[in-house]
Amino acid sequence: MAAAGGSPSIVEYFGGEDGYRCGYCKNETGNLSHGMWAHSMTVQDYQDLIDRGWRRSGKYVYKPIMNQTCCPQYTIRCQALHFQTSKSHKKVLKKMLKFLSKGDVPKVVSEEEPMDSHIEDVGACDFAYKGESHVSQSELTPLGVDHAERVENEDQDTGEKKEEGNEHKVESDSLRLHADKGTPVPGEPSRSAKGVHAPPKPGKGADLSKPPCRKAKDIRKERKLQKLLQNQTCTVEGSQLQAADQVFLLQNSKSKTNQPKTIEDFVFVSLPDDAQHKLEVRLVPVSFEDPQFKSSFNQSATLFAKYQMAVHKDTPSECGENEFTRFLCDSPLEAENAPNGPECGYGSFHQQYWLDGKIIAVGVIDILPYCVSSVYLYYDPDYSFLSLGVYSALREIAFTRQLHEKAPDLCFYYMGFYIHSCPKMRYKGQYRPSDLLCPETYIWTPIEQCLPLLEHSKYCRFNQDGKAVDEGRIKELGRVRVLHKRTVMPYSVYKKRRKGPSDEASVQQYASLVGQTCSERMLLFRS
Repeated sequence: MAAAGGSPSIVEYFGGEDGYRCGYCKNETGNLSHGMWAHSMTVQDYQDLIDRGWRRSGKYVYKPIMNQTCCPQYTIRCQALHFQTSKSHKKVLKKMLKFLSKGDVPKVVSEEEPMDSHIEDVGACDFAYKGESHVSQSELTPLGVDHAERVENEDQDTGEKKEEGNEHKVESDSLRLHADKGTPVPGEPSRSAKGVHAPPKPGKGADLSKPPCRKAKDIRKERKLQKLLQNQTCTVEGSQLQAADQVFLLQNSKSKTNQPKTIEDFVFVSLPDDAQHKLEVRLVPVSFEDPQFKSSFNQSATLFAKYQMAVHKDTPSECGENEFTRFLCDSPLEAENAPNGPECGYGSFHQQYWLDGKIIAVGVIDILPYCVSSVYLYYDPDYSFLSLGVYSALREIAFTRQLHEKAPDLCFYYMGFYIHSCPKMRYKGQYRPSDLLCPETYIWTPIEQCLPLLEHSKYCRFNQDGKAVDEGRIKELGRVRVLHKRTVMPYSVYKKRRKGPSDEASVQQYASLVGQTCSERMLLFRS
């Protein structure tokens, strides 16, 4: 589901910027990243970029320089379809139910639940607009396709092996991205070797690298199943059954009431008629053409300012309407509908939490081909007792599962970055099962295998196969697509036309970071 039929992504690459202040460890120049301005971007390109460690803040798309930055930021995703609610998650869900039905307000807010935004990239706004583009819209509008194809075919007479000419081939090849050998398919288990479990350090609480404790009744049940399997056959009501069938019966004999509760059991439960409060969650497309988005904009922007000043100590000028718009309303993603996609379509959305007719929280999300990606959350600090950071994350996991029913490929919930070197940010690892992205081979690795490695070093290659390489790496620089003087051309043609010093090093860096597939599909703007 690339840009077939739609317009391609157009980006301006800025390279590795100077170091910025880190919002995690407060180092003044330690935050290092590569960045580009996305004038427009297809949802498939952004999906492929976040699967290579990129992330957006407004229209600015950045990738931490993992082996140099002070606090390495690893892309984390939760396997939403297999998600298991923990005890503390259930506490938050029950607390919301009690508040809605009876108006109960807890006396003490539990300290173990992070009260901050669950997707908190502190300082993302600090650098996001330093590289803002000033290119005019007319320069970004490619001329007709026939003209572009003539240019792409320009140097076919040189006897070189040319494939750039067939623009449509590049587009169709990109659709087979996940079919290529060695490229991780969404939902495939990681191929990396198992890590060694490190013992928990005293005073650090539960060892997240170990499986959770099991209940005695579950262990008893398992023993009973193993005994049954040892007998080849057994008799039930006078008929012969294979042991496997008997096991199946036993597993399913547990009454529905004893089944562990899912998020849906808490979230979609019917409230009593005399419920004290009414909570409604509305999904609104981020577009000033959408009447719901437009009518709620002022209330939403006011809430953002209230949250930023109370929680992040922003000054009023740092969280005004312009800042709100650039950070959380400007999105490069092109809205898109697909026959096998979700009914709401793909693109950027605000998930608004309306309590008794007013907005108390907004989750900013991107709906992409394989995931719901959480961008930011802001909420009314007056309702912090409801643990809205945790509650909204659980709602977004439930929402991902809901979308999966109509869009089978959509089965992950991306939580932004996991930062092990910042203890305050480790709670993202509590949404299990989850995976971290290997910063060298871009293979997903179960978090349990990553944590022992991160205890020894803040920067880690998670893929333990020493011979494994980045399968999506750039192989042919000449095939990178460029937009120059409103004309689409492969880099091999642009290089011959270009006057002035060579920009090959910059283009090579860009292509190696976005990967071969995206570099052949997106347009790299060159002035």
